[in-house]
Amino acid sequence: MNLRKKIFVSFLISACIIAAVIAFQHYGLIEMEREIRYLEITDTIRSKSLQLRRHEKNFFLYGLTKANEEADAVGRYLDELDTVAADAALARDGGGNGNVLAMKTLVTDYRARFASIRSLLQSNLAGFESIRAEDSGIVNVSPLVAATFFDRPADSAVFLRKKLGLDSGHPLITGLEKLAAEIAMLRENGESILAAAKEMDRMAREKVEGGIRASRLATAVFFPVFLAVGAATIYVITGNVSKRLALLTEVAESTGKGSFRRMSVTPRQRGNDEVGLLIEKFDAMEAQLIARDEEIARKNSELLKNKKLATIGTLASGIAHELNNPLNNISISTQMLMREAGDDCPPMVKEIVNDIHGQTVRVKRIVGDLLEFARGREPQPASVPVGGVIGKAWELVSRAANVEDVRFSLESPDGLMIEGDPEQLERVFINLFTNAVDAMRGAGGLAVNVAESAGMITITVSDTGAGISREDIEKIFDPFYTTKEKGTGLGLAIVSNIVRKHGGDMTVESETGSGATFTIALPSDRGNHAV
Repeated sequence: MNLRKKIFVSFLISACIIAAVIAFQHYGLIEMEREIRYLEITDTIRSKSLQLRRHEKNFFLYGLTKANEEADAVGRYLDELDTVAADAALARDGGGNGNVLAMKTLVTDYRARFASIRSLLQSNLAGFESIRAEDSGIVNVSPLVAATFFDRPADSAVFLRKKLGLDSGHPLITGLEKLAAEIAMLRENGESILAAAKEMDRMAREKVEGGIRASRLATAVFFPVFLAVGAATIYVITGNVSKRLALLTEVAESTGKGSFRRMSVTPRQRGNDEVGLLIEKFDAMEAQLIARDEEIARKNSELLKNKKLATIGTLASGIAHELNNPLNNISISTQMLMREAGDDCPPMVKEIVNDIHGQTVRVKRIVGDLLEFARGREPQPASVPVGGVIGKAWELVSRAANVEDVRFSLESPDGLMIEGDPEQLERVFINLFTNAVDAMRGAGGLAVNVAESAGMITITVSDTGAGISREDIEKIFDPFYTTKEKGTGLGLAIVSNIVRKHGGDMTVESETGSGATFTIALPSDRGNHAV
């Protein structure tokens, strides 16, 4: 997004904030109107509940004199509560409010219980009339006793048991006791209706008051928020541009001094405007300069190393040629001396001659390594099977060394070919396997794994030997560097040189005491798949 669009977007954001506040105010007014209507309904429910409780008390207080009148009033207020509760449910989107549902349930229970009480009263009064007709002794007190059936049925049951000697299982006694329980539950039900009505009224008032507070708050913060958002938008746009331009200036100055570095900015921080595009292009230029600088440094390092190796090779070649003739003479002389001495030679002299011959052979082997390193013969490429070269190298090593306790394993795809010098590649693996056997002291595991990916063949050689310290890893490919008592330090240098001349790369991973893994990456030969 360019700067012009950003300015337009900032204006659009401000307009959207104004529209959002207006919409919020409008929505708040609609909600407040709705809550006020609901508050009127809850206030009506509370008033009807109080009237219901008043007629309930009058029903039990006046008894037979106004029973029907008060019962009709109770029924009428129950109907009105049902109607108002239905209105409240509609005001709460179809009855989803828990208090409204609870009120409906309480009114339904109250209606059923009040009807049950009236039925029990009629039954008990009829039972009492039949007893009074049989016992003329209670005629004078019968109106008083019947009146207590409404407000104190339990006391009436006690009186009848004492006065008439009725047992606890008599229908009238059980009926009065049940009536007392029902009246208690009805009054509890009535209290619950009144409590629910008060709770609905309280919650409705709280919502109305909350809506008023929200409206006041929105009005109070509208203008400051608008100013703050506008100022923040301007600050973010201008501040972001200034920050990125400062970064670009800093990197440009650094580049002018010859110090190349990438800009540490994410795509989001860079942005998509004109400044972001400039940063992107400048950063791409920096990446190219860094890559070119690294390539020059690498080429210089390789050139220096090659010059160093060439110098060492020239020196080694000269020394090897000068040593070859004396060593051959010493070797021939010791062999002739051993033959002429025969069996009559003293053991000590014979041991000395054998030692001279053995050391001469060892020095000749070292001179041979020097010549091999110095010559640096170019590979004679041919298409050879990878598995075959590795298997032959292990066969030669196993003949020359004691490897009975070494567990050798090779995993290589069938038919995998490589373009290289068979003799030199064989030399690579012979040196690696010999070093691994020496590191494991003739006992352990040696695993070779071959894989092909993206036109390269990767060969890993892993052993369970003593490992290589971090200090030695950086030097093991240098000529004449060795950790062995009788080593020349040329084996891995020759291996590395052969791999490099085959267009490959060689790395090593190891820690002291945890074995070593050499990884060789060579170009594959996809032109021929037959072994």
